[in-house]
Amino acid sequence: MLTQGEDVEVHALRKRGWSYVAIGRHIGRDWRTVKAYLEGREPGVRRSAEPDPLERFVPYLQERFADDPHVWASALFDEVVEVGYSLSYPSFVRQLRAAGLRPHCEACEGVTGRDTIDIAHPAGEEIQWDWFERRRAPWGGTAYVLLGTLPHSGRSRGVLAAATDQAHLVEAMDAVLRRLGGTARRWRVDRMATVIVPGSGDVQASFAPVAKHYGAVVVACPPRRGNRKGSVEAAVRFATGRWWRTLSAESPEAAQVSLDRFWATTGDARLRSPSRIEDPPAAGGGRWPSVGELAGAEPLLGLPAAPFPATVEVTAPVDHQATVAFRGNRYSVPPGLAGVTMTLRHRLGTATLDVAGPAGVVLVTHRLAPPGSGTIVRTAAHREALEKVVLGQFSTTRPCDRKGNRPPTAAALAERARLAGTGGAEPTVDLEALAEVIRLAFPGTTEVSGEVGA
Repeated sequence: MLTQGEDVEVHALRKRGWSYVAIGRHIGRDWRTVKAYLEGREPGVRRSAEPDPLERFVPYLQERFADDPHVWASALFDEVVEVGYSLSYPSFVRQLRAAGLRPHCEACEGVTGRDTIDIAHPAGEEIQWDWFERRRAPWGGTAYVLLGTLPHSGRSRGVLAAATDQAHLVEAMDAVLRRLGGTARRWRVDRMATVIVPGSGDVQASFAPVAKHYGAVVVACPPRRGNRKGSVEAAVRFATGRWWRTLSAESPEAAQVSLDRFWATTGDARLRSPSRIEDPPAAGGGRWPSVGELAGAEPLLGLPAAPFPATVEVTAPVDHQATVAFRGNRYSVPPGLAGVTMTLRHRLGTATLDVAGPAGVVLVTHRLAPPGSGTIVRTAAHREALEKVVLGQFSTTRPCDRKGNRPPTAAALAERARLAGTGGAEPTVDLEALAEVIRLAFPGTTEVSGEVGA
């Protein structure tokens, strides 16, 4: 096998008029080898001494792939074995892949096997959204995280939510935008049903006011084209690998603090190649800017003073202290409702929480405490009513004597007799009949004392 350098030298010497034998003597190779490379043999590739076992089956395999591009390799292996293929299934699969016989299916493989290029993202033009959920969170249950990514700079921010319905989505979007410091002009989303009408690319009528509130245009990814929001997909992989896998938070509130710290430090410290930026910074020459530096110079639209007034609704049971849990705090309800499931409603932009009973009637409205502060918010009326209930349960009666003698009463004996079927009569013993039985059993006995068994 000749190297690339030897192949170049062989061709150069041949153009000067050297013979095969002279060239072979010069480079220390057989003249036949020299002739083969001059006639087109590829340098740097060792030719197998044995014929390709798959070569004679290639026309048949091409016909089978024309019939069905997705036919299983195991099915093809069974077919070629019947007509003389002698190697193992792993060898067949390896040779099949090396030959590249299976045709590319655009609908099934997406970007695999076709040309790609990085999509240009002008600064401040687009923000990409995506949910990711992880079961078995450290605090129990499932964690729902909404990520928003600016594809130009690569800056991402995330917010944990209790659910993925539209109200929680709106709340999480507002929280992400305020962490980013503004909004881009276009919101790119996948075909989530809370934003896009299923089966179409149109925006949901209930979500349109949200986009108008922030002055953004909603753009849906084409079907089965997740690469159009590849920046946020990459952010999901980055967050799950670098943050989620090592998370040890014991509550969603602690996890949110950890996530904010992660994106502000590790996330913003990543470097971006100047070649991937439309207008790389002139200062520093070929220096790679960080995500934080690019995001700091990215122009974003301002945000409204208050979030869109969506109503977030969750349910929670009442505990033994007559309170319900909401975002790391507890809020009081009237006493006597332990175990009842309440509906909690919070309208975004307000500082209140409505607690409604099973019938939908609002029982009390509380002022919200800072999330995760561990505060018990209780009204004066609820505190007074609960104190009355607790104090009313106390008793000044002397405790019972647990070791005293308390035989069954006459009523209890009568009830036991009724259950036994004796009609309540006391058991009696006929001493004369008993004496007769003893006399017959013991003939030598002539007297029976007055006590049975004496």
